[in-house]
Amino acid sequence: MKNVAIFITRYALALAFLSAVADRFGLWGAAGDVNVAWGNYSNFLNYTALLNPWAAPAWVPFIGGLATGLEIVFAIALIIGFRVREISLCSAILLLAFGVSMALTLSIKVPLDYSVFTASAAALLLFSQSKQ
Repeated sequence: MKNVAIFITRYALALAFLSAVADRFGLWGAAGDVNVAWGNYSNFLNYTALLNPWAAPAWVPFIGGLATGLEIVFAIALIIGFRVREISLCSAILLLAFGVSMALTLSIKVPLDYSVFTASAAALLLFSQSKQ
């Protein structure tokens, strides 16, 4: 049963990352469509700026690109089972940073509504249970 839980958690985290990336490239629909958060990369970068008010505007594309790149790499690694222990710890940290940024700039309700802390905890639990 433990192996099934690890497998499901790996894929749930990976698919969540890929879904967020797909949204920022308009693959789930256009901005304003039902269940679409950004709908395009420009809107995603505006959100990135909102969550990182400390960052100079010139840094926002780098931060957004870094987050996007990490989510893609983490998702692929989790799907193929590459260095699951290390990737899940990095995923937990990324998700926690995202959740804290949301809480500080928007409200604590936002990361709770989107289960960001739950996803971070799941990644941390995956880290603690993985042998690789």
